[in-house]
Amino acid sequence: MKKAIAECLGTFMLVFFGTATAVLGNGMEGIGTTGIALAFGLSIVAAAYSIGTVSGAHLNPAVSVGMWLNKRISTMELVYYVVGQIVGGFLASFSLLAILKTASLDTANLGQNGFGELGAMGALLVEIILTFIFVLVIMTVTSAKKGNARLAGVVIGLTLTMVHLVGIPLTGTSVNPARSLAPAVLAGGTALSEVWVFIVAPIIGGLLAALVSKYLLNTEEQ
Repeated sequence: MKKAIAECLGTFMLVFFGTATAVLGNGMEGIGTTGIALAFGLSIVAAAYSIGTVSGAHLNPAVSVGMWLNKRISTMELVYYVVGQIVGGFLASFSLLAILKTASLDTANLGQNGFGELGAMGALLVEIILTFIFVLVIMTVTSAKKGNARLAGVVIGLTLTMVHLVGIPLTGTSVNPARSLAPAVLAGGTALSEVWVFIVAPIIGGLLAALVSKYLLNTEEQ
């Protein structure tokens, strides 16, 4: 249960600070791609060196599914992790929505993802690629044999920043179903109709990364 609560808190940090920075900073026209990317990346670093001491700071169902496939967590732990992550994402989006309403600001933008100019298949491909790279780094840097526990949080945070630099102009960058679900549900409309891509693609990318890390990079060897 502690791990589920830790994942909830960590995912809250990631989704709240990432989406709030984008929304309150006026997006790409204001704080810009780099600022938003850093907000997500730094949130991962903060979570990794705080709640990560309890749960490992997955903060992302795509990461947890990869860890489960490579037998680093059990099926029951996977359920706890994913539930905690989804709840954390909703708490973050509800908090941002409440702040916007209190300040009498527009509530249409909650940092939701979208296809942009790509269409469904283009967005699917982008999110699979970005998630694959992100989770592959995570699986490697947290490997008992090949990883580096002390630097893991920084490496993962910088990698998330990197994928956001590419993904923000294209889809807003998801690479994380828990990051995308709550904003889409609360925003509704087009965001809700498109959210399936931001659930399916990261899971595919995470599973592919787990397989590559195990069979090519030998991350699971003891």
